[in-house]
Amino acid sequence: MRGMIKRGGIALLVLLAVVAIGLAVWEPLTASAASPPPAHKYDTRIVRDTFGVPHVFGTTDADVGYGIAYAHAEDDFSTLQEVVAMTRSRAGALLGKDGAGIDFALHLVRARETVTRDYMKQPADVRALLDAYAAGLNHYADTHPGEVRLHNLFPVNGQDIAAGFVLRSPFFFGLDAVLGALVGDKPLPVENAGPHPDSPDIAPLPATGASAVRDTNEGNLNGSNAFVVAPKRSADGFTRLVSNSHQPYRGGVAWYELVVHSKQGWDFAGATFPGAPYPLLGHNKTLGWTNTVNRPDLIDIYKLVLDKDGTHYRFDGKWLPLETQRVWLHVKLWGPFILPVPRTAYRSVHGPVIVNKSGAFAIHYAAPEQLGMVEEYYRLNKARDFAEWQAALSKQAVPATNFLYGDAAGNIAYFYNAAFLNRKPGYDYAHVLPGDTSRDLASGTVPWAMIPRNINPKSGFLANANNTPFQAAGTGSELNPADFPKLLGIETDTTNRGTRAIELLGADPSITDADLHRIKYDTAISQYSWAARWFHEIEAVDPKGDKLIADAKKVMLQWDWNYDGKGPADAMAAILLRVGNRIHYPRKPWPVARDELKIAADYLMKYYGRLDPPLGTVLRLRQGKVDLPLDGGPDVLRAASTWDEAPDGRLVVKHGDSFIMFIDWDKVGKVHSESVQPYGSASTRPDSKHYTDQMALFAAHRTKPVWFDPAELEKHKERDYRP
Repeated sequence: MRGMIKRGGIALLVLLAVVAIGLAVWEPLTASAASPPPAHKYDTRIVRDTFGVPHVFGTTDADVGYGIAYAHAEDDFSTLQEVVAMTRSRAGALLGKDGAGIDFALHLVRARETVTRDYMKQPADVRALLDAYAAGLNHYADTHPGEVRLHNLFPVNGQDIAAGFVLRSPFFFGLDAVLGALVGDKPLPVENAGPHPDSPDIAPLPATGASAVRDTNEGNLNGSNAFVVAPKRSADGFTRLVSNSHQPYRGGVAWYELVVHSKQGWDFAGATFPGAPYPLLGHNKTLGWTNTVNRPDLIDIYKLVLDKDGTHYRFDGKWLPLETQRVWLHVKLWGPFILPVPRTAYRSVHGPVIVNKSGAFAIHYAAPEQLGMVEEYYRLNKARDFAEWQAALSKQAVPATNFLYGDAAGNIAYFYNAAFLNRKPGYDYAHVLPGDTSRDLASGTVPWAMIPRNINPKSGFLANANNTPFQAAGTGSELNPADFPKLLGIETDTTNRGTRAIELLGADPSITDADLHRIKYDTAISQYSWAARWFHEIEAVDPKGDKLIADAKKVMLQWDWNYDGKGPADAMAAILLRVGNRIHYPRKPWPVARDELKIAADYLMKYYGRLDPPLGTVLRLRQGKVDLPLDGGPDVLRAASTWDEAPDGRLVVKHGDSFIMFIDWDKVGKVHSESVQPYGSASTRPDSKHYTDQMALFAAHRTKPVWFDPAELEKHKERDYRP
C-alpha cells in the first residue's frame, strides 16, 4: 500500500512538473513573430542634447521614423515592448490579468482585422514611415537581446505599429470605461447629454458665458491644460502657445520629448507616445498645436433581444446570427508561467457585443475600424500654414481630442475635434437604446462643418482644461450652445482649471510671457468652480462632538483656497480635493463632507502626527534617489492629479503636469520654445544621468531650452551618432 501511495505521489509530481513546463513554454513557442518590414538602409543621425533629448536627422521622413524608434528604445525599451505586445494580443503574457483585458479589447475593436484589410490602402509615404519605425525597434532588439521581455515579440512591422493606433484611439473618449462596466455587469458611465443629479448650484463666473455650462471636474486618467494667445492680446505682439498635457509619468501614454529634421521638409519639436512614429503635439517652424482630452458622447449602447439559444438577435423583424470569435487570452501568473484562458468575442450590426448577466449589449462608437488617424497626424506634422493644417484635421480620423492651435501668422484656433456619430431625432442616445430596430441606428460621421470651433476670437485668447468648448475665450467671444444640435452630445462640463484659466486670462488685457507662466503654474481654486461647493460643505461640517473632526475643521477654516504650499491647510485640502477629482467628473454620488474630512484627518495624524504639515512635506516628486516637494493639487492649473500613498505616508505624484512646452512666434515669425519633463528623457533607465536631471526644474516651475535650430543644437550637444 505504501508503495502504491509513493508511486502515486511520484506520478502526481511528474504530472505537476509536466503542467508547469507546459505553462512555461506554450506561449512563447506558439507565438509567431511577424514578418519584418522590407529590407532598407536608413540614413539616420541622432544627436542628444545636454538634457538627453534626441534630435533625429534623416535624408527622408522614413529615415527619421527609424531614428525615433531607436532613440526611444534607448530610453524606454521596456514600455515600448508593452505597447508592441498589446498590438500582437500578447499583453496578458507580459502584464498578467490587466494585459489580458487589453488583448480582449484588441479583438473586440477588430484592430488586427482592420490593419490587414486597410494597411496597403494607406499612402506609400505613410507605410514607409510605419515600416521604418518598426525597423528601428527591430534593430534595437537585435542589438540588445538581453532586454527583450517576450520570445518572438520581434521582429515587428508597420502593421503592428498601425494596430496600436486602432486599439488605443477609442480609449481616449471612454470606450475602455464602457467595456469595463459591461464586462463587469456594472452601471454604465453617465453620458454627457444629461444633467448630473448633484450638479452644484453656484453663481456663474461673471462675464464669461459660464452660465451656459455645468461645472464639474476631470477625473479620468487623461487631463490637460492648453493656452494660446494672439498677437493683439500679447504685450509684445507675439503669438504664444502653451502645451500642458496631463499624462501618467510612466507607461504607454507617458510623453517622450523629441525633435526631428528631415530633408523632405519635416521639422518638428514636441512629444510623442510609445509606439507613435512622429510627435503628436508641439510645433514646426510656422505653426503648432496642443491637445486636451475632450468628452463628447461618442458611444451609443443598444440592448439586444436574443433567441432562447443566445445565438441570434432580433433586428427589424428578422433573427440575425450573433457573430462569434473564439479567442485565447494569455494570462501571466508568475515567473514564466502563462495560463491560456478562452473567451468569446461577439458582434452585431451595431458593433462589438458584451454578454453579461443583465443581457447582451452592443456598442456603436465613433470612427471604428479605420486607419486614417495614422495619416492625419503625419499630415498635421508637415502642414506649413493654417489652411494645410485644417485640411489635415478635416479628415476626422482622430476620433476625439481638443486641438488648440497657434501660428507665425498670428492665427489662433480651438477645434472641439470629434468624429460625432450620426444620430436620429426622437431617441435618447444618453441611455441604452433598443437594439432590435434600425430606426435608432445610423452609420457614419457628421460633416466637418458641424465641428465646434472658435477661430481668432475677439478676446485674443483661447484656453481649454478638459472643459466644455462653450467656455474658452471669455466675454463676447464664446460659442453659443444653441448653435449646435444636442444630438452631437457636446459636453457642458467645466473644471476648476478651465474656470480659473478664463478668470486669469480675461483679467489681463496685455499678456506677457511672464504672465502666461504665472497663469500656467497657478495653484488657486476659483470661487465659481465645482470645488467651491465642496469646500463650502466642508466648512459647514458639524463635528458632533468629535474632537478630531472639530480640529480638522478649524484647520480648513484657515485655508486660503490656494495650493501654493504656504498655508497650514494645503495638505488637507489637497487630500479632500482628490475626493472630488475622483467623484465629480464621472458623475458619481456626491461624497459626505464630514466622512471625508475625518478620513483626511486620520491620514495626516497617522503619518505626520499633525493636521497641518506643509504641503511640500506631503506632496512629493520621487524618482530614484531624488525626492522633491511639490505644490499644486488635483484640478488646479499646477496639476498634481493622482498619487501613490508611499509607505512613509508621502503622496508621490504619478499623474498631472507632465510634458510642458511654452512656444512663441515673434513679430517676424521666428519660433522659440522651452520645455520640461517631470523626470528626464531616460525615464526608465536608472543608470542614466537623464533619469532625474529635469526634476529640480520641474518642481521649481522652470523650463529648459528647446534647441530647435540645428545650428544652436551644435553648441549644446552631448552625443552624435548613427544607430
